Amino acid sequence: MALHRVIRNRHRALAGILAVLLTGCDLGPAFAPDRPQPPPAFRAGADATKALWPDGAWWQGFASPELSALIESARAQNLDIAAAVARVRQADAQLRIAGAPLLPSLTGTGGASWQQSGKLTSGSSTRARSGAVDLHSYSVGLNASYELDFWGRAAASKQSALSSAMFSRFDQETVTLTVVTSTATAWFSASALADRLRIAERNLADAEEILAVINGRAAAGTASGLDRAQQETFVAAQRAVIPALRNQMDQQIIGLGILTGRPPESIVLKPGTLTAMALPPVAPGLPSEVLLRRPDVAAAEAALMARNFDIKVARAAFFPSVQLTGSAGFQAAALNQLVGPGGLLMSLAAGLTAPIFDGGTLRGQLELAQGRYDEQLAVYQKAVLQAFTDVDNALTAWRYTTEQEALQQVAVDRARRAAGIARAQMAAGTVDITTVLNIEATLLNNEDTLAQVRLARFQALLGLYKSLGGGWQGDRR
Repeated sequence: MALHRVIRNRHRALAGILAVLLTGCDLGPAFAPDRPQPPPAFRAGADATKALWPDGAWWQGFASPELSALIESARAQNLDIAAAVARVRQADAQLRIAGAPLLPSLTGTGGASWQQSGKLTSGSSTRARSGAVDLHSYSVGLNASYELDFWGRAAASKQSALSSAMFSRFDQETVTLTVVTSTATAWFSASALADRLRIAERNLADAEEILAVINGRAAAGTASGLDRAQQETFVAAQRAVIPALRNQMDQQIIGLGILTGRPPESIVLKPGTLTAMALPPVAPGLPSEVLLRRPDVAAAEAALMARNFDIKVARAAFFPSVQLTGSAGFQAAALNQLVGPGGLLMSLAAGLTAPIFDGGTLRGQLELAQGRYDEQLAVYQKAVLQAFTDVDNALTAWRYTTEQEALQQVAVDRARRAAGIARAQMAAGTVDITTVLNIEATLLNNEDTLAQVRLARFQALLGLYKSLGGGWQGDRR
């Protein structure tokens, strides 16, 4: 009866162990991050029914061959993109390393030894061997080892590496989008500065022409020295603006050289480029759709997924590991007899290793993994919120800069008309130079402001393209 109870208890214990082994693969909850709820619509009031998403080559919509050439150079030669591509290769290598424990490890061995035995005899100056025997031994073999992944530790490690590889790819797309939009921003900024420089040079020429008229009148006695001094001051102020604009423009061109991997000397700007450039339309859909088109959000989610699998790896470390080892080979005293039934050697063994006391190492590793997951969760949630914010900011900027440019154009047209009237009246002698100077200064300020507002509108459109993912649509499977 006692023996029966012992057998029954052993069967129960074995059944319990098998149950644990069979259910041990699930050491953590399914990946379901707490994502912030998207708003029903954007604050800027975009019509989701008229969504017009950017495509993968959205910059071609600006109809600028110079811009397209610069962006293609940036995509091919930018060093930040090259570094991101290298990180993808590193992540792929880590994935192969992480997947190796799921397969058996095989190693080959081979050896040869020689030994001589016999009696030593002594002489007056030499030693000789008597009855020496040579012993030879040859062996070849194959060793195999494999750790049973009962608890899913190796599988979770591979999944973590896979998620990290996905993160690297999404991060590469984010870097590429940033480089492309930075290139376009630098090009637009340089073009706007070229337009402002053209405006300043034209106004300087007009001011010098007026100064020549005043000098002629002064020589004839119909203009005062004060009139001449005022116009000379205006000309000097206009001339001083030009070096600052050229400096800013050259700085932008130099920055384009870094972005595109091209020498700045090969980049040529033409005045009026920004005013002649097209503005391709774009409009977002629902806020929830934006999350599927942002590589940075996908990267943050992939990193969070990797941290989730790291928790499973840390939990699996608390459980025993089962290692299977085996070897097979041949051993013989003569090389021509090595491979034969008589020299066959085989062995098979299984071992179990379980942590008993580690001073809190495993507990600390688990808490570290959980802390990293919580940190990445906050990063992911911020990325989601940032995506909504970026689109709203870009839509708002686009709306108001469009309105501002239209109004500023009206101001320029009226100031230009007033300047023409003032010059005609000055030529007729019906207005003084002070009136003309004030009107000329107003025209200059309005034209310069228009160039800056036009740049702000282009930048807002770029921000909208970037906030919508720049045409990216990734596969997250």
